[in-house]
Amino acid sequence: MRIALVTALVLPLSLPTLALAAGSEDTKPPKPTQTTETCTGTQVWDEKTQKCVNPKKSDLGTDALVGAVRELAYAGRLDDAQGVLAAIADQSDDRVLTYWGFTHRKLGHTELANAFYLKALAKNPDNLLARSYMGQGFVAEGRVDDAIAQWREIRARGGEGTWAEASLRESIRSGITYSY
Repeated sequence: MRIALVTALVLPLSLPTLALAAGSEDTKPPKPTQTTETCTGTQVWDEKTQKCVNPKKSDLGTDALVGAVRELAYAGRLDDAQGVLAAIADQSDDRVLTYWGFTHRKLGHTELANAFYLKALAKNPDNLLARSYMGQGFVAEGRVDDAIAQWREIRARGGEGTWAEASLRESIRSGITYSY
């Protein structure tokens, strides 16, 4: 049964996927901006002022700050990404909880990561990204059956063909997880 399921996961990978990366309009990693090219520490680039700013003292909204978190995390600046997360006013936003989980998972804090993913899913059970990232964490831990359960949930919630579904499917197939 498990071999058949893994085979069913692998076969669709031969087809082109129109999947979306988390927080973007394409399947590619985030492009470096002034946030990772110029700013240091937890500072982020403010397009309006054309300078690096402290996210706690800026008027940047959650969307802009979550985008900066994604970019910083992809650049390997996980502590800086968490510093920006801490500056976001609404800590109960399921996207914020998801990225807390993601950064903690990448830092090796698996239990804490899963706690954040579960909080994100309690807030929004249809958060496909939280399900994908949690599933990828399960893959990294060797918990493939738990990862498959999250993959099934993503599909059941209408996520077939999304970046969240495709990346988890590929992680289950290959054992490799994503950093964006």
